[in-house]
Amino acid sequence: MNDSTDPTLQAVRGCPVAHHGADLTRLYGPEAATDPASIYERLRKEHGSVAPVLLEGDVPAWLVLGYRDNRRVLDNPRQFSRDARIWRDWREGRIEETSPIMPMVGWRPDCVSQDGEPHRRLRGAVTDGLQAATARGIRRHVTYFANKQIDAFADAGRADLVADYAEQLPMLVLTRMLGLPAADGQRLIESCAQVFKGGEGALEHNERIMEILAELAERKRAEPGSDFATALLEHPAGLDHDEVVSHLRLVLIAAHTTTSNLLARVLQRVLTDAARLSGLVSGELNVSSVVEEVMWDTPPLSVLPGRFATADLELGGHHVQEGELLILGLAAGNLDPEVRPDSAVAVQGNQSHLAFSSGPHECPGQNIGQSIIEIGVDVLLHRLPDLRLAVPPEELSSTASTWESRLDSLPVEFAV
Repeated sequence: MNDSTDPTLQAVRGCPVAHHGADLTRLYGPEAATDPASIYERLRKEHGSVAPVLLEGDVPAWLVLGYRDNRRVLDNPRQFSRDARIWRDWREGRIEETSPIMPMVGWRPDCVSQDGEPHRRLRGAVTDGLQAATARGIRRHVTYFANKQIDAFADAGRADLVADYAEQLPMLVLTRMLGLPAADGQRLIESCAQVFKGGEGALEHNERIMEILAELAERKRAEPGSDFATALLEHPAGLDHDEVVSHLRLVLIAAHTTTSNLLARVLQRVLTDAARLSGLVSGELNVSSVVEEVMWDTPPLSVLPGRFATADLELGGHHVQEGELLILGLAAGNLDPEVRPDSAVAVQGNQSHLAFSSGPHECPGQNIGQSIIEIGVDVLLHRLPDLRLAVPPEELSSTASTWESRLDSLPVEFAV
């Protein structure tokens, strides 16, 4: 269908701000928390591959739903900048610094908020630091902490693999990798979750994260170690204090949130499919193939914040004005019927999903996340080969925010 001639689409052409008073769909609140997929599909039918929406606080934005349009936005920073300083609503005073979406969308002195040479300089420091962390034995750390977490519930015969495992393991690995005391992990798990959830506590929890990481940076400046924080401090790119702390925050929040969510979804997929479970236990199936399926069907971030139009342009048949905010529908793009008409068809071997973003801002730590997941699943199934779901699969539930949909719990049983 050519959406430019569809009268139902003509009604919504132009700036989403112009429709602020209209009955626009909110990507937050009760409906968004329980069934975001239905919202995406309804928006696709009503507006095509790009839809005007409202974020928390009724902040207007364009939600990109189509796979090809997502790729166009992600791959073209000259047209769609990551620099929130050009965001018109913020520039003109319509968005307060205290808005709960600012920790997700606002500008910070990190590589995610920059384009061009400033981005390359900062991203190079992050990439080098992550590579050094991997070389120091990330797989050994994952194996150690996976066994330690399993030890905590192995004698009980039951566990919740979300609260007891998927939420814990990535943060334990990250605290070791960043150079943080393990005791900070629990506070950081809660704060990362609240930043993504939004609401009144988002800013407070963001500040808590920044305080912990600022203390880490000062400590490592005085007492360097073989960790990511020290690598940033000593990198030839010459990061200042704010840049170091912002990148510690970036890696911590992004890596923990996406990896814990993806690990929970992989375990859900395995435990609700007897053939996959037996294949993994027997060694006939590789964990990476299950991870790939999940990244297509339920990516760890459903929606990726924020790009900003650098000039007036057309996207998906809509007129997007300079300085307007776009958010990337990664989950919706992966299920776009134009590129995936039958979502039941196997996607094994196809790595063109949007789960890790794309273009110059594609996730630099994806290999670390995949290692945590693959080793975490392997160790769990090796230690507990008779692991089984303790409730019917249809009783498993999820809760979504604007940015992600997380499995609430994954109760399991096993022999002691």
